[in-house]
Amino acid sequence: MLEREEAIARMNELGARGIPFFFFTDFLGHRCLIQPLDEINPSVLRFAIDQPAAKDRKPAFHFKKHPLTQAQFHGPFRYVVEQINYGNSYLVNLTFKTTIETNLSLADIYELSRAKYKLLYQDQFVVFSPETFVKIADGRIYSYPMKGTIDASLPNAEAQILNDPKETAEHVTIVDLIRNDLSQIASEVQVSRFRFISEVKTHEKKLLQVSSEITGKLPADYHQTLGSMFFQLLPAGSISGAPKKETVHIIETAETYDRGFYTGVCGLFDGKDLDTGVMIRFIEKEGDQLYYKSGGGITSFSDEAREYQEIIDKIYLPI
Repeated sequence: MLEREEAIARMNELGARGIPFFFFTDFLGHRCLIQPLDEINPSVLRFAIDQPAAKDRKPAFHFKKHPLTQAQFHGPFRYVVEQINYGNSYLVNLTFKTTIETNLSLADIYELSRAKYKLLYQDQFVVFSPETFVKIADGRIYSYPMKGTIDASLPNAEAQILNDPKETAEHVTIVDLIRNDLSQIASEVQVSRFRFISEVKTHEKKLLQVSSEITGKLPADYHQTLGSMFFQLLPAGSISGAPKKETVHIIETAETYDRGFYTGVCGLFDGKDLDTGVMIRFIEKEGDQLYYKSGGGITSFSDEAREYQEIIDKIYLPI
């Protein structure tokens, strides 16, 4: 693992030389693994971006979650709402870790899951994320913040989530934050698509999620400063909140565990372009126990019972 400054220098070097590599960072960008593609050991690191899940194995499996109680959720939730009401934040992404049981190994979950970004690191953690952080293609940068999730089986689910004042305020806050973030490194930044719906199929149900697209133009020599630019954008706004600095302090007080690599960023540089995802939908092994980490955005409009249920709904396998 590299420390932040070492990682920035390494990404700048590989970007300038056009050498393809894969990487992932922890939540705050303090630690980073960077591997040129020709040096990756598949027994240590496996990844897939926009690739189909294995179709030759569809085993029966069990998956049970043991989430925190609503009483345990209440204290951190009220603390976050108080901080928002004091004016210290507009939006806080509050997360928890949940004990789970399954007969599947982390490698099984990696192979069988359907997700845009998949990552298996040793026998330590597995990621199956639907959320793009940033993409760079042909000199332009694109970001796709994902904010807003609803059970697709609910009556008029799409209209419900698109017309919900809390969900709208949360999404607008994150879009504005990401637009400001991209403006640090790009010109001509604009929101090119606002609040569009995508579907996520899980082993339990189908979910609808709301995203937007924000784009900007990069300098002609962006390959020379790939790491410097990228680390300016961390942590990802959609899984921290706004304003970032103050909100991270609130998160560190409210949350009862260390996020580690959960809500970090992983990605592939192919020698020319970059595609990265936010490391949500995350299962980590501690000893013999598996934990699923999940969360949601809290605003002054948040309803405690709904936010608690969203934490639980996001604990799933996309198989």
